[in-house]
Amino acid sequence: MIQRTTRFHKLVRSIGVGSSLSSSSKQLRVHRCFGSVAASNAEQACEQSVERESYNVKKNEYADLDWDNLGFGLTPTDYMYVMKCSNNGTFEQGQLNRYGNIELNPAAGVLNYGQGLYEGTKAYRKKDGNLILFRPDQNAMRMQFGAERMCMPSPSVDQFIDAVKQTVQANKCWVPPPGKGSLYIRPLLIGSGPILGLAPSPEYTFLVYASPVRNYFKEGSAPLNIYVEAEYDRASRGESWRCQKHYQLCSINKKNLEEVSSCNIFIVKGNLISTPAAVGTILPGVTRRSIIEIARDLCYQVEERPIPVEELSEADEVFCTGTAVGVAPVGSITCQGKRMEYKTGAQTVCAQLYSTLVGIQTGHIEDKKGWIFEIE
Repeated sequence: MIQRTTRFHKLVRSIGVGSSLSSSSKQLRVHRCFGSVAASNAEQACEQSVERESYNVKKNEYADLDWDNLGFGLTPTDYMYVMKCSNNGTFEQGQLNRYGNIELNPAAGVLNYGQGLYEGTKAYRKKDGNLILFRPDQNAMRMQFGAERMCMPSPSVDQFIDAVKQTVQANKCWVPPPGKGSLYIRPLLIGSGPILGLAPSPEYTFLVYASPVRNYFKEGSAPLNIYVEAEYDRASRGESWRCQKHYQLCSINKKNLEEVSSCNIFIVKGNLISTPAAVGTILPGVTRRSIIEIARDLCYQVEERPIPVEELSEADEVFCTGTAVGVAPVGSITCQGKRMEYKTGAQTVCAQLYSTLVGIQTGHIEDKKGWIFEIE
């Protein structure tokens, strides 16, 4: 998954991030109330916490959902995780709340100045029923990087991972059966405190919610057909936004490939795999980084570099990567009225990389890189 930061004016201020985290209790605490992101008396509005509430389900017990027809849309689960930080720059121990609407002051920094960002990661169910996460530490570090640019404090890596684990554990009946999808996890970091002038928010909220998902594109696993947009940029330097399934050109000189929709892009020519370098407006995707490492392990040559749009006509294969999409093959690209078609199917480089990645993510292939985090 993917981190996206909304535009925020440059603020000259250094905010420390106190990130010590006490060891987590094996028994999760749940407050029977909706999370209140802005109200300072939110905890007083909650009833007393209880131990091991209704989320203490059996390993293979599932929510009442049509798992065979699961798409990529919001399916509300039972719990979300909320943690706050005030002016001292330190996030306190968070808590699990019932999933529901949150309260924000109209003057909240995220509403007035766009001071906020999000991440995306996934949890998977193995055949034995155990739950696992894929490289959540990378999402935690990317959130820290984005938060620093946005003049925001951020949770420590341990706090981030602990919050994600608690969210998955509390919603484990919503983790799809093996082979039926995954639990998409959305960590948010927002300036929740009220601020009128242009300045960092006086309060920040870290929130994690989740939703069961399957295929991101409506085509499922079928090859994508992409159109190259040459008139409008995907993003200007320092900003981030997307156009669905349009292949965007570089915002600097309109000559180089950038990204596809919500994904990073790769082109294959023989044994060479190329992808735009993760600089400027190119997202340093966790799936992108994982595919690069897997490809090199499989003895492919991988280059991270500017890729002229003309190379599309020379490529054998094109594919996209992202937390939401996984690894998606591209069947064709239409550029300036010319349609170019690419190899797809079981014998392609894309298919080999995809099967290896999914094998590691779901526990079918041994994890030798320390990418998998078990949820106890």
